[in-house]
Amino acid sequence: MRAPAAGEAAQLRRDLLWLALVGAVLFGAGLGLRDPWPADEPRFALIARDMAVTGDWLFPRIGGDLYQDKPPVFMWAIGGLYALTGELRLAFLLPSLLAAIGTLLLVYDLGRRAWSREAGLASALLLAFSVQFVIQARAAQIDMLLAFLSTAALYGIGRHLLAGPDWRAYALGGFAAGLGVITKGTGFLALLLVLPFFALRRLGFAGLWAGRGGARWWLAPAAALAAIACWLVPMLVAAALSGDPDLAAYRDEILLKQTVTRYASAWHHHEPWHYFLVNVIPGLWLPGTALLPWLVPRWRAAWRERDGRPWLFLGWIALVLVFFSASTGKRGVYILPALPAFALAAGPWLAAIAARRSAQALVFALAAAVVLVAAGGAVYLELLRPDKLAQLAERYDVVSVAPLVAIAVAGAVLLALLRPRRGFAAWAGLLALVVVVQGFWINPMMNGARSARDLADAVERTIAPGTELGLVAYREQYLLQLRRPTTNFGHRRSFDPEQEDGDAALWLNAAPDRALLVEDERLAGCFATSAKRFLIHANRRDWYLVMAPADPACAAAGNPAAARRYQPF
Repeated sequence: MRAPAAGEAAQLRRDLLWLALVGAVLFGAGLGLRDPWPADEPRFALIARDMAVTGDWLFPRIGGDLYQDKPPVFMWAIGGLYALTGELRLAFLLPSLLAAIGTLLLVYDLGRRAWSREAGLASALLLAFSVQFVIQARAAQIDMLLAFLSTAALYGIGRHLLAGPDWRAYALGGFAAGLGVITKGTGFLALLLVLPFFALRRLGFAGLWAGRGGARWWLAPAAALAAIACWLVPMLVAAALSGDPDLAAYRDEILLKQTVTRYASAWHHHEPWHYFLVNVIPGLWLPGTALLPWLVPRWRAAWRERDGRPWLFLGWIALVLVFFSASTGKRGVYILPALPAFALAAGPWLAAIAARRSAQALVFALAAAVVLVAAGGAVYLELLRPDKLAQLAERYDVVSVAPLVAIAVAGAVLLALLRPRRGFAAWAGLLALVVVVQGFWINPMMNGARSARDLADAVERTIAPGTELGLVAYREQYLLQLRRPTTNFGHRRSFDPEQEDGDAALWLNAAPDRALLVEDERLAGCFATSAKRFLIHANRRDWYLVMAPADPACAAAGNPAAARRYQPF
């Protein structure tokens, strides 16, 4: 592993620039044309906006309640960019966009240093056009930032393990892993790269650093702890000094329930042990998984030749899969940080595989399948099942199949021009076509319904300025879109809906000029005899404004301390 010579510096800069441009097109198409969408995006955007405005960066809050589910780094990223840009529509997606581009650049440089410039480019391009990577790069979820920090950790630690000694890179990799922990607890997994390293070196594999480190092997774990302490220590001190039992409960839940308990005894997303191998990797890691018939023999040959470089990354991927498969709770995004390592392990042979007509034809067939799905979907919705199109129009404002037709027609033209011998280019071009149509056409069409903007607009048009508004069973997107102060009755009240209805009934009856926004399923019981007004059909529900009086027995069972007033910023 070597640094570029003086004559290579310009080529290196050009490669990095082109990769950044590819990432900007693929991951940034349509940026700023939609609001945050459920399930996770409105929550993170709301927390981040409130952090930036209030200056309370240690303790994330939703509508007045502490949010214990995730550490704050991702919210810090959105909040910091919101403070810089002043535009939440831009800021909430920028962390994922920048993290995805950064991951491409790190993969390129590590592949270049470990093998060659060609291998680095091939690894980065395979990653850029992988299905799961594109999906997550275009969404405001934590996992893309975690993938970047995990890749940064693999980059720093990998530079040392592949051609050390480079203890500074090793320590910086540990620091990145620590930042990953306070982004999402599993960021520590990058530190496990040393396990396949020592195993391979013991087996006599070449291509790995052969030196000794002694106590310096603790540099990366120590740096990881230092990164974790950047948030953990101030949070613990603030919680202790405040004497606030709510902050103490936040501390205990985020350090125990949302980490150890969530892994060892997950309470949702239950899947069998083979979930990632069967349900996630085959489809979401395309086109790389389609190349396994050519990659596996090359990895086998590398094993026979005792080349430890690809097996260092493959061994780490195996550890990640074992770790997540052992938990009963599984989501497909959990293994996203392993995808860059897969691209690195494949990179050295991708050029040779692309020279094979059979590999090009297979990837071309994948692209053709996408075109056929788009065409079939348009025919199905427009001609065979117009009732399904009507449902999409009702739920998501999708009033036309024209975007699918555009993908099908433009995709067919692209395939006709490139032919099966350029299957890799066909896949790349088609994926770019899909994200451009999605970003500039489909997303704006759906935004009003998906973001709750339509619901918020109906509320603002209907309720008089002096009327106090309460929200029953609220979602974060309602707080994000409404432009007036509101009262809610606590976050995560789905576990005790009857008590929440009682709390809302008490609040409604306590003063004049109050109204509750209630979905149709919650009208029975406390609000059955209340005056009500139909507002809008949105998000697959009918919404009503409910006026006093609510049922007196419900109100008597309400808790006045449950009401939380939220002021939008």
